[in-house]
Amino acid sequence: MKLPKASFKRRSKKGLFITLEGPEGAGKSLQTKRLVSRLKRAGYAVEQIRDPGSTQVGRALRRVLLHETTPLAPLTEALLFISGRMRLVEECVLPALEAGKIVICDRYHDSMVAYQAFGGSVPAEWLDAFGRSAIGDVMPDISFLLDLPPEVGMARLNRTKDRMENKGLNFHRKVRRGYRTLAKQNPKRICVIDAKQDVEEVAEQINANVDIILKRSADHLKR
Repeated sequence: MKLPKASFKRRSKKGLFITLEGPEGAGKSLQTKRLVSRLKRAGYAVEQIRDPGSTQVGRALRRVLLHETTPLAPLTEALLFISGRMRLVEECVLPALEAGKIVICDRYHDSMVAYQAFGGSVPAEWLDAFGRSAIGDVMPDISFLLDLPPEVGMARLNRTKDRMENKGLNFHRKVRRGYRTLAKQNPKRICVIDAKQDVEEVAEQINANVDIILKRSADHLKR
């Protein structure tokens, strides 16, 4: 069956779309902040967002998905994530790209496939196709997968764990395998970085790869 496509889509090569992905405790949020700060200091116009959470709809869904105690089936989780992501693309991603900004997003489509398909029970190929269709195939120009064993990542968390983080090591091992599978399937887009390294070493590798793509996209970026 042919999947319906969203009414919005990326209409030009303006802007640059970067996502940071990875299992719990990999340092995504920290590296996102560092990258945003570095690019702003260099004079680029940057839009920092997270999925879900950067829209009113996303914030409401984030509370349900991460902080409510009501059990949710993996498919229910996935559909809620997709709903929030559609609003994120329409309200934040596309307007910023069209304005020539660099969009840096903490989690995106890959997280859903890793968590709800590989970690949960939703068929991965179907969810990947459906999720892309729902956002009009508005996918990142480059994604950084901060990879590390779940035992290491979970040990780094020194706060109260949310609902996803509390799903157990076996679940998070499946999530990591899912991420690594996606990286093998999308080698041109997903750059895998060993997140066991020092924070500075991880940042240096991200920066080096971003610098390469910035040179290619110089004519399309607002400064």
